[in-house]
Amino acid sequence: MPSTPPVPFRTEQRWTNWGGNQSCTPAFTVRPRTEQEVLDAVRFAIREGLPVRAMGAGHSFTPIVATDGVLIETDALTGITGTDSARRRVRMRGGTPISEIGDPLWDNGLSLSNQGDIDKQSISGAIATATHGSGIEYTSFSERLRWVRLVTGHGEIVEIGEEDLHRLRAAQVAVGTLGIMTEVELAVSPRYHLREEISYPHWDQLREQIGAELAANRHFSFLWCPQPDSAALYELPTPDGLDMTGRAYTKKYVEAELAEPGDLVTEEGRRADRAYRIYAGGFMIPFHELEYYVPAERGLEAIEAMQDLMRTRFPNERYPLETRWVKGDQAYLSPFHGRDTTVLSVSGAPETDYWPYLRAVDELLGEFGARCHWGKIHFLDRDRVARLYPEFESFRAVRRELDPDGVFLNATTRRLFG
Repeated sequence: MPSTPPVPFRTEQRWTNWGGNQSCTPAFTVRPRTEQEVLDAVRFAIREGLPVRAMGAGHSFTPIVATDGVLIETDALTGITGTDSARRRVRMRGGTPISEIGDPLWDNGLSLSNQGDIDKQSISGAIATATHGSGIEYTSFSERLRWVRLVTGHGEIVEIGEEDLHRLRAAQVAVGTLGIMTEVELAVSPRYHLREEISYPHWDQLREQIGAELAANRHFSFLWCPQPDSAALYELPTPDGLDMTGRAYTKKYVEAELAEPGDLVTEEGRRADRAYRIYAGGFMIPFHELEYYVPAERGLEAIEAMQDLMRTRFPNERYPLETRWVKGDQAYLSPFHGRDTTVLSVSGAPETDYWPYLRAVDELLGEFGARCHWGKIHFLDRDRVARLYPEFESFRAVRRELDPDGVFLNATTRRLFG
């Protein structure tokens, strides 16, 4: 029987993710309040021969958090630890929710360069899984990582920065397999406002405008609706009486010069506000999502292939097809490695058998060389990962260096990366 951790802990408490489709019962759930307590918890696990996983806000749909060993909650490891307005950098503790970053950055003349429409994730979880927003000229959270303090599988603290690009590119997207991120530094932007425009074009109209919209807007994305009630499944407001079948709920954002508070507008469909207030605010009803990434030059082809699949083989699947774009990067496990990317997301309704549909999506988009979001449902195995991610072995070399005994692996991550 193992001894007990030298940090606040609970035993055999069941954990379930936000989407309700993943759960586990760790031997110990610990909630460290300092980096030293993280170190103590990891060293305890190493002594006892227990695996370790970390959890942020639980927004992953895959079993990457699940463990029967030590589960480290990071929600007490929060807060901005430093800003550098001249260098446009910010440091923060690894458990800091994205929702708590906007105000202190703004007060220092800075903003996150991009965000998604959910801001509940911890920053370390967003980095670990290459979480992103939309914009063909804008990268994921992971690419913005410039420095990290990491508790490794040796029970030691290491710092990895830009002078060590080999290890930094491994740390930028690591799915929690290198260690526990206790503090991170991100490259950020001067603060900016956004003006939002929502429209509802039919696909025949939108498809002809995609190139122009990508060029004209800082951020552009849409959710194509196969059924009249598709938008409502994501709580997307639409005009009364408008049949959304074959239409797209389209979001366009441009930078705007605003005087506060007089120029701020917050009505749905015509908002103008600080960027971090515009990005956030979507998708609060739980769903189970698959998100795949194809080369941007094949994006339109993939979109229309997906629409055909949804219409002909799975007409009862009602969730929209969400489409975004992300700029390429060089992180070893990034789905955007070496290529600008079109993002395609579909969801399955909880408590339904959506597996035949998602497997068909996997098969179809596999023909486009699709990579996956590590925190969302996917069907990749070791062979496909090695084939799709050119620097896979470079990542594994760093992983073995920092965690040679696989302390931070669970069944899923060991199958993929171990």
